[in-house]
Amino acid sequence: MTARTTPLHDDRPPPARFAYDTYTWKEIVHLLVNLPMGIVAFVYTVSVLSVGIGLTVTVVGLPLLALALLGARVLGRAERARARKLLGVRVDEPSPMPGERGQSLLGRLWSNLKDPVGWRTMLYGFIRLPWGVLTFAVVAVGLFVLWPVLPFIVRGLTNADRAMVRGLLSPSDELERRIAELESDRGVVVDTAAADLRRIERDLHDGAQARLVALAMGLGLAKEKLLEDPDAAASMVDEAHGEVKLALQELRDLARGIHPAVLTDRGLNAALSSVASRCTVPVKVTADLPARPAAAIEGIAYFTVSELLQNISKHSGARSASVDVWRADERLLIQVWDDGRGGARLDGGTGMSGLADRLGAVDGLFVIESPEGGPTTITAELPWRDRSTDAAPGLRK
Repeated sequence: MTARTTPLHDDRPPPARFAYDTYTWKEIVHLLVNLPMGIVAFVYTVSVLSVGIGLTVTVVGLPLLALALLGARVLGRAERARARKLLGVRVDEPSPMPGERGQSLLGRLWSNLKDPVGWRTMLYGFIRLPWGVLTFAVVAVGLFVLWPVLPFIVRGLTNADRAMVRGLLSPSDELERRIAELESDRGVVVDTAAADLRRIERDLHDGAQARLVALAMGLGLAKEKLLEDPDAAASMVDEAHGEVKLALQELRDLARGIHPAVLTDRGLNAALSSVASRCTVPVKVTADLPARPAAAIEGIAYFTVSELLQNISKHSGARSASVDVWRADERLLIQVWDDGRGGARLDGGTGMSGLADRLGAVDGLFVIESPEGGPTTITAELPWRDRSTDAAPGLRK
């Protein structure tokens, strides 16, 4: 499975038959409803266009036209719903009109006037009246005169309807679909960042902070006993010294979990070798990279491998594993293999879905091949971005 998949809906209708099945009756209803829906869409389109264009010489013309395009989007939504219900046509909903924070009223007006979805819906509404008259007449007459062959006629007419819906009411282009994907990915990034902050806060509160509070209390008691009972005070200072060591170790582990120093100083190869050495399974690491990628991509790659190696230690029952990292064109590829029991899934409760979401948020891919009985091969793919030269001095500190 991949981090981002596009459902491949097969919305082609079944072959037409002489028998009047449910699918054929739905198509007949759709063609008959074309006329009233066409009248509504035609009247709306002609009315708002004529009034809006006629008043463009005044200050209300362009705002009225912009509102009309927003109303056309509502008509388009209704027509897409009708096509889905009666024709089985599955088209994505166009993304909402972007509303940028701080954008002026004139900027919003201009964005609405340039809306390709609204204009294509207007065109759809304009041509629907003559088409609705034709389909209503053909089907109404055919129900009485052409009964035996009407299913085949209906299929031809509804195929034209399907083409119009896909051509005029689907999202405008690949760019718009890409915008919708990025908006979804942005939500994933925000949720992931919030979860990471909560984890760091919890670790600090339950770990190092609790130890430091106990350390402060212990040192306070030792100070009070320093003159009365020096031996007891010395013993308490020794205990406090031990608490300091444990608190420092927890802080180091927490810092390594946020961003390991070895990754910043020596790069991905050394960092992966370090995390592989802590795995309970022998791991062979091979990193063939001509240069270091951008810090963000490098960090995601490191934490992806780290999480996968933790899963191997906890769940796989493997005897050996390997990590391979290389660059192919403008992509950074990671492959983690183990000879364990297999059966890894995105919904298996081992953090795989979180990794898939993180990679998907940066236009990456996450593929699992893990049959029952093993072996397991997990491939992660990230976009390659070169490390900027202005970041290099900071990274060498």
